[in-house]
Amino acid sequence: MKALVKLAGIPRCTYYDLVKRMNQSDPDADLKVEIKASYEEHEGRYGYRRIRDELANRGKKVNHKKVQRIMKELG
Repeated sequence: MKALVKLAGIPRCTYYDLVKRMNQSDPDADLKVEIKASYEEHEGRYGYRRIRDELANRGKKVNHKKVQRIMKELG
């Protein structure tokens, strides 16, 4: 393990942090589904601000930056 980490040029703690993250489930999975549904419901006309407002109307309080990041990930 030490040789591989040294070869990659990363600290050992970074390797273990990445391994830990890979084993976790996506905490935003349900939010991604709602954002995609709202986006498709409005035929792609809504941006991140309106999507955030739609989520607020549905009872989900989400920061606009998080909505923007997720929408960017979803394309």
